[in-house]
Amino acid sequence: MSKDLAGEVGLRPVNHLAIIMDGNGRWATNRGWPRLVGHRRGAERVRDIVKAAPDLGIRWLTLYAFSTENWKRSTEEVLGLMAIFARYIEREAERLAKAGVRVRFIGERGRLDLKLQRLMAGIEARTAGCDRLNLTIAVNYGGRDEIVRAARKLAEQVAAGLLDPRDLTEGAFAGALDTGGLPDPDLVIRTSGETRTSNFLPWQAAYAEYEFTGTLWPDFTAEELAGIIARFGNRERRFGGVLR
Repeated sequence: MSKDLAGEVGLRPVNHLAIIMDGNGRWATNRGWPRLVGHRRGAERVRDIVKAAPDLGIRWLTLYAFSTENWKRSTEEVLGLMAIFARYIEREAERLAKAGVRVRFIGERGRLDLKLQRLMAGIEARTAGCDRLNLTIAVNYGGRDEIVRAARKLAEQVAAGLLDPRDLTEGAFAGALDTGGLPDPDLVIRTSGETRTSNFLPWQAAYAEYEFTGTLWPDFTAEELAGIIARFGNRERRFGGVLR
């Protein structure tokens, strides 16, 4: 990330950016290649965006990698995606730690391969002390599933006498979500031209700004990201109120 590019961002910073990384399969199909080629290229794009984020003022970056609905894809594609996730962790762990990137995962891990679960836990532990960028990766994540799991957790605490229902506030509920302790996203970007949110952070993004770009994820560059953040700097965020 060049200083000139970093200087293009708007005055209002994006503290927490969330991205729905869409279009890998179409990117490959458009070129007559297997869909997994697109997913591998998409993983390379993650490296570029993670590297650029701190220079754009981003402290928190959340990436939607695999949804609870993605299990409906072919077995070949699902297994290929899991292998790509594992390779990404193995190859990037040292680089991310040296760059000061703290890595965390959200989503329900129980359905994932045990080796992948161990890799996820390993990189989380290895980067726990990093603070230049907080990278959260959503794997086997669905917003409705997350909310149900949080409600179940809190209900169990109430049943056990550990929580008074009168103390169940928005803050307490947010703390029970996978993202407990993370700030809400300021901006959510979806690539590929689709204009739906696909069950991504429905609670957390209630007042986020959205940007939908037609660029497929493997073609999404740091330069385009800088332009989007610059436009975000000119938006009026009212949070239900009226600007004076």
